[in-house]
Amino acid sequence: MQTSKELIDLLDLKNLGENNFSGNSYTIGSPHVFGGQVLAQAVNAAYRTVPENRFLHSLHSYFLEAGDLTVPINYHVAEMRNGGSFSTRRVTASQHDKTIFIMAASFHIKEDGFEHQATFDSNIKQPEELLSWDDMLEKFGDFLPKSTKAFLSVKRPIEFKPVRVPNAMDPKDLPANEQVWFRLKGESHKNLNYRTKQEILTYISDYNVLNAAFNPNASKHNFGNTQTASLDHSMWFFRDFDYNDWMLFSAESPNAFGARGLAKGNIFTRDGKLVASFAQEGLMRPKN
Repeated sequence: MQTSKELIDLLDLKNLGENNFSGNSYTIGSPHVFGGQVLAQAVNAAYRTVPENRFLHSLHSYFLEAGDLTVPINYHVAEMRNGGSFSTRRVTASQHDKTIFIMAASFHIKEDGFEHQATFDSNIKQPEELLSWDDMLEKFGDFLPKSTKAFLSVKRPIEFKPVRVPNAMDPKDLPANEQVWFRLKGESHKNLNYRTKQEILTYISDYNVLNAAFNPNASKHNFGNTQTASLDHSMWFFRDFDYNDWMLFSAESPNAFGARGLAKGNIFTRDGKLVASFAQEGLMRPKN
């Protein structure tokens, strides 16, 4: 999967009728289904059951079982409420007669109101100053750990440029934060509607999150010697945006304890507009 069209096609579920939908999977290098894919497909399913004038403003979800890449995922949408300005949906994803994921999502009509927002550091390094994952693979591939090289070798429709690149050959403890610029690869994306843009952003939001929780212990622990899994994921959507320039994923981790790490943060446009916020707790269990 190398283009945004392929990603959009992956997230666009087959309608089975009676609020039931089905979708296939694409690996990002893990033996299990990528959590961001399940999140985004669940958003697609929920959107298919709400009026066109209502837009996703929040979602709260739990990952219950690892997804099987080899069989379709079935999604069922329960219409919990249709109010005057809000609609609420519950989405259940299943495989092999097991529930693997649940999500509650709320949709809201457009309304006017007062505003404020968080800001990000205007002095942050710009994407043009940084190496992308593809650049790092080309430049340092022969020196990277086997698992890291395999992960970076997977073809993706998204380009990532981390602001801070740790030295894999000399790992050190780092501050509990992670900032990554990202954009969709390929042609212009001006014609995407807001629903589709939210589905893509939901997909992207599950990348890079737990790095912030790893960083304070990065001298000893990494994805190679730690069992990891997304446990839950929440998002809040604020403002429309487009994918024709870089956007900033900015996460911080307030806590890691009891084999779990918490990360939260914001997603900004390059000119500083706050698009969305997110929070995730993940399993971080050291391997013996």
